[in-house]
Amino acid sequence: MRIDLISLFPEFVAQLASHGVVGRAQERGLLALHGWNPRDCAEGSYRRVDDRPFGGGPGMVMLIDPIRACIQAARGAGPVTTKVTYLSPQGRPLTQAMVRELASRERLLLLCGRYEGVDERLIAAEVDEEISIGDYVLSGGELAAAVVIDAVARLQEGVLNDAESAAQDSFENGLLDCPHYTRPVEHPLGDVPAVLMSGNHAEIDRWRRQQSLGRTWLRRPDLIDEASLSRTDRQLLDAFRIAGEEPAKAAKP
Repeated sequence: MRIDLISLFPEFVAQLASHGVVGRAQERGLLALHGWNPRDCAEGSYRRVDDRPFGGGPGMVMLIDPIRACIQAARGAGPVTTKVTYLSPQGRPLTQAMVRELASRERLLLLCGRYEGVDERLIAAEVDEEISIGDYVLSGGELAAAVVIDAVARLQEGVLNDAESAAQDSFENGLLDCPHYTRPVEHPLGDVPAVLMSGNHAEIDRWRRQQSLGRTWLRRPDLIDEASLSRTDRQLLDAFRIAGEEPAKAAKP
């Protein structure tokens, strides 16, 4: 996958993306990240990319022409045409289903706004979709772009050392993930649930499914309302409700 990033600070996202899963994806040749700075396409000695908004008010608005030229340059640099995705508070909320769709594309072109945003005429003419990572405001789209890049990169085949890791993530099946434990078995903060030490994989799968259902019911009941639960799922959830709690949480010292 090729990802082109248009930003006044492309090196910021490139630095974030040089570590962990995204860094591994690039090392393995599964993802190529290219940064584009609108200042490189701006005219004049000051390379200006913003101006005061018409109608008054605080802040600055990003100019049409430098961004449009940058988009055209980025589009022409790759062998595959692509949509322009603008990271914006007005966009559709990012979900795991959307991440899967983005990850299936051969190429992404991400546009990061700054200040009060981008001139609306540019958005109408050049932007194909807008994505929001939450109902809050950031100083710019770079952190949102980094979130999208990380989420998309980990779904590229061959990036994760264990392909099952992505399949078992929260939201992949519409539910939150179950609790996870590692060594030691016994600890002052609590012991590992006995079922996970039993070696009975059917019972372990059943326990994990029940914990996933129960945790979602407790923490995100809206997801339970939207989920398609089987009869067995409902029985597991009913049993969880009767028990009335998740695995015991250790008291804070």
